[in-house]
Parts: sequence; structure tokens; C-alpha cells
Amino acid sequence: MIGNLARLLRDYRKQVPGSKLKARMVGMFVGLAVLPLLVVFYFSIQFINSGIDSWFNIEVEAGLDEALALSQAALGIQMRDHLNTTLEIADRLQDVSARQIVFDLSTLRRQSGAGEISIFGTNNRIIATSSDQSAASLPRALTEEVLLQVRQNRPFVSLDPVEDGNYVIRTAVPFGSPSRRELFGVIQALYPVPERISAMANSVESSNSDYKRAAYIREPLKRNFSLTLTVVLMLSLLASIYGAFLLSRRLVAPIQDLVAGTRAVAKGDFDTRLPAPSRDEIGFLINSFNDMTQRLSSARREASLNQALVEAERANLAVILARLSTGVVALESDLRIRNANDASGSILNVDLENRIGEYLPDVAKGRPLLEQFVDVARVHLDRGETEWREQIVLRGEVGRRVLTCACTTMPGDEDHAAGFVVVFDDITALLQAQRDAAWGEVARRLAHEIKNPLTPIQLSAERMRRKYLNTMPHEEAEVLDRATHTIVQQVEAMKEMVNAFSDYARAPDIDLDTFDIEVLVHEVVDLYRAQERDISIYLKTASDMPKIEADAGRVRQILHNLLRNAVEALDHTTNGRIDVDVSAAEVHEVDVVEIVVTDNGPGFQSNTLGQIFDPYVTTKPKGTGLGLAIVKKLVEEHAGTIDAENCSEGGARISIQLPVNEIARGQMMAKLPGRTEKRRERA
Repeated sequence: MIGNLARLLRDYRKQVPGSKLKARMVGMFVGLAVLPLLVVFYFSIQFINSGIDSWFNIEVEAGLDEALALSQAALGIQMRDHLNTTLEIADRLQDVSARQIVFDLSTLRRQSGAGEISIFGTNNRIIATSSDQSAASLPRALTEEVLLQVRQNRPFVSLDPVEDGNYVIRTAVPFGSPSRRELFGVIQALYPVPERISAMANSVESSNSDYKRAAYIREPLKRNFSLTLTVVLMLSLLASIYGAFLLSRRLVAPIQDLVAGTRAVAKGDFDTRLPAPSRDEIGFLINSFNDMTQRLSSARREASLNQALVEAERANLAVILARLSTGVVALESDLRIRNANDASGSILNVDLENRIGEYLPDVAKGRPLLEQFVDVARVHLDRGETEWREQIVLRGEVGRRVLTCACTTMPGDEDHAAGFVVVFDDITALLQAQRDAAWGEVARRLAHEIKNPLTPIQLSAERMRRKYLNTMPHEEAEVLDRATHTIVQQVEAMKEMVNAFSDYARAPDIDLDTFDIEVLVHEVVDLYRAQERDISIYLKTASDMPKIEADAGRVRQILHNLLRNAVEALDHTTNGRIDVDVSAAEVHEVDVVEIVVTDNGPGFQSNTLGQIFDPYVTTKPKGTGLGLAIVKKLVEEHAGTIDAENCSEGGARISIQLPVNEIARGQMMAKLPGRTEKRRERA
């Protein structure tokens, strides 16, 4: 009913054909039905209220209350009389002997009209009893209420109900004296109330209760009758309205069918056919409508064929995008994700394929790589640059990533507005390989070009010193001594640099073997503890360290370089401290051995922290800057990871994760995109 009315109002406001005629007919039918119903409802409510009010009379209520009070007063008089009788019985039995008391008790019971008289001693023990019932029945025991009142030396009387709606008057009084212990206690007497008086009392009480109950539900009864009448009226009204809608619907059915047909066509259902009701103007209009839908259906089939061809091309394009190693992200003009391939999610560490339709900045929250990517794209889009190309650097949990990005405008179609497509590729591994190859070539050239002249220079300086030092005057000898000493010292420094470059340019073949890394770490740390007296070195290893499959010599070299760098960083530092922590861990669901070296030195400079593992980058006053570069190269040869950071309390921390075996190395290679494993030789 509400739906019909809502549709009628909606059609009337939208001026749907036939809605005005339907509204007038419904209003006429409803008006003819509502006015008589309202008149009947008003007079019915008045009749119900006055009729129910006539059931109740103040005089009747007062008479019932007085009858109840009268019955209660009559019973009260009997209760007082029977209590006095019980007191008299107690007085008459006061001096009777124990043997004679049973006989006298029966006589007094018959004279008083009691149904039962019992004498109870201490502990509720029965001393004597007399009853008009059979001898096998026991007297009623004293209740706690009786005992409590008698102990206070007060007589007890009550009206107790019994079977068949009758009553019995229970009385109890103290009996005897403390000097006669055998006859000291309580006399309880039960007096039956005549059946006629009991029936009258019950009738008066029942009538009064019924009247009170009826008076209590007087208003709810009126409300229930009124509610029932209202429900009947509403049902009648709803039935009238429903009939009005039904009749009006039949009268305007052809127009409504035409409206429904046009709506179906608007929704894309071109197979809709309407039956022609007659040969009038409406029938002519419906025939024209059917002819139109037939033509639209033919046009739609042709469009569906073209759409299928387009979808096939899109499917082929999706397959191509899925197989690309280059990330592709298509965005709407409001930066909502229209499409993305699998490579984009792998590069940015987020599953973009399952976030289609979401707002890209919201998806990027809590994901560092994607946040930086969005920030770069927004800078260009805010400037109005829809065609741009840039190489960007992203920093995340797995280190630094370098991406080449290109953005272009994507034209819109019938389903989507114009947007953007961003194509990007991870060239981190490529740049690192190029950098490593370049530095390796530099190292080989330096080792070749510099190492050969160093030995003749050193020998010539030493020969000059031996030949001329003792033949020259003192002042000139000191100059010669300092000069030749400086030459020899600098030549030694150059040799160390050349040796470091030679280590960096060495071939990456490693010799894998299984060994106890805990023993190796203890050996290296003990060596530096013996050499460094002004620096405290602390070693902490886990109790469940696994054996590791790696090149023991290269791992030893890694530890030497890390400890040497830490010692050099603590030069001219008081209370120097180095902490070495070795433990088993799980990184990217891969079992690894983690080595962490921490010092309390000055730490890394913030502007060089991103290039700290590049060759010839150092913040120390001395050194070649190849130590950490060699460490990084050796770690990557083992398919491990390395990370450097400054501690919040000061100092630097180097963290290394090495896979424990060949299986873990394979898993680590798969988890870290862009990492290519180098060929190794097994022992």
C-alpha cells in the first residue's frame, strides 16, 4: 500500500503520463470510503466508553467493601471467643494431675466444640492431645510463629485455610508453671469455622477481588476495545485504498505499460514488446513503440559484436601487461586506480591489481615506496604536467630503489573519462651492476697503473737515505730523513689503497662450506680485543645458533672490515664501545643469520648515508672508502642483505643478514626483486 502511494506521488511529481488521472481516481475513491468510516468510528468510540463506564458503580463498590469488612469482623469475633475458651481450658487444667489430664482434655474439647486440643511440652514434645479425627492422625505441630509469640507470654490466634475452601481458627496459650516441669508448655486448640460462614466469607472476598480486578483493567479494556475498533477501521480503509489503486490501475494500465516499456528500453532491454489493448490512439502509440524497440534491438546486436571485438583486444593487452617486467598503472583524473599489472605491485611492494577503483593516495598510506611514488607524481600533476619523464629514487625497508618513470595522458572512452598512464621500471640492479662494473674497472686500472711505479719509488727513496744520510750536514740530513720517511710512508699508504682496490676488483667466485659461525665470530672479536686496549668490545651470541653454509674466509673478511671501520670511527673518542650481536632470525620468511655491529662513535653523515656502500665514499679522516663497499659486495655474493643507520642515542649500526644454506639463498633471491645471483663454486 505504501509502495503504491509512493509510486503514485513520485509519478505525479515527475508528470508521468497517466499519473494525474490515476491520482484523481484514487483520491475520489478514498474520499468516498473515508468519510463514512470516520463517522462510524467516532460514534463507536463514544458508545464503547459510555458502556464500559456504566459497568462500574460507586455504591456497589462501597457495598462490597462493607460486606468484606463485615465478614472479617465476624471471623474476628469468633477468633476472640475461641481464644478466651482456650484460656479458660488452660486455667481449668492448671491443677489437674498428669494421669487425669488426658480424660479432662477430651471432655473440655467436646464442651468447647474444638476439633483438636493438644498440650506440647519442651522441645515441641506432645504431652496430651484430643481430636475428633481418627486415632492414627497426629496433632498439628507448633509453628515457629506460635512458639515465638508464646515465649513472649502472649496468646496466639490465627485463621488458617484448610481443604475444600474451609477455615480453622488456631489458638495457643502458655500452660502450667515452672514448678511442674512435667506439665509445663503450650496448649494449642483448633476450632473449625462453620462451612456456611466459610463459604460466605470466600464468596464476599472473591466478589470483591473480581470487582477490584475489573476496576483495575477498566481503562486498559477501553483502550483495547478502541484499539480493536481502530484496527478494523484501518483495515477497512486500507482495503478501500487498495481497491481504489486496483481500479485506477486497470483504467490506466495501457499508459502504465507504455511507461514500463520506455523504462525497460532506457535500462537497455530492447527486446521489450507491449500488447496492443485496442485500435485507438494508445494502441497506435504502442505499435510504434514496439517497432522502435525492434530496430534498437538490431542496433544493439551489432554494437555487442563490436564490443566483443574490443574486449578481445583488451584481453590480449591485459595478457601482454601481465607478462611485462615493467610496471604499468592507469589512473583516473582523480587518481583512482583504473588498472595495474603484476609488475607494478612487485616493484612498489603492494598488490595494486586487487585495489582497482580505490583512491591511490589512500592505498599508499603506510607503504613508504608507494607514498614516495605518489608524491613525485602529484608534483607533476599539480603543475599541470601530464607528459613527463623522470628518474626517481625511492627508499624503503629493502633499501634504495631507482625507477625510471614516464607519464602520458590516456584518452577516455564511453566507459571512462580521460586519465593518466604511468610506466616505470626498476633499474636499481642495473645501476648497481653498472656502478660495480665501473668501480671494478677503476680498481683494475689503478692496481695496474699505480702498483708498478710504487716499488721503484720506495727503493729509490731508501737508497738515497742509506747513501747520503751519513755524508750530509746535520740540518740537511734531517731534511733528507724527513723527506725519505714521508716518501716511504706515502708509498705504503698507496700500496694499501691498491691492495684494497684489488680486493674490490677480485672475481666473485666463492668457496662454500658448512661451519660454526659462532666460533668464527669469537676468533675475530678476540683478536681485536687483544689489540685495542682503549675500546671495549662486547660480543653477544644466541644459544641456538645454526651452522651456516658460506665462504668462511669471506665471512671472516666481512667481520674484519666491520670491526676495523668501527675501531677507526672511535679514534680520538673516549669510552669507546663496540657491540657485536649474532643471532638467528627470519627475514621475509627466510632463515638467516643476522650480524649487527654497533659503535658509539660520531655515526654517518646524513648527506652520505644513502651512498655509504659506494666505493670511495667515507666520512673518516683516513681510509680509502672501500671497506663497506667490499663488505656489501661480499654480502651480496652470499645473496644476503646489508643496511646502515645512525643510532638514536649516537653512533652507527651495520646490520647484515646471511642465508643459512643454499635453499635459504634461493628463497632470498626470489623475495628481493632485482637481485641476480652470481655463480659460485662449491668446495
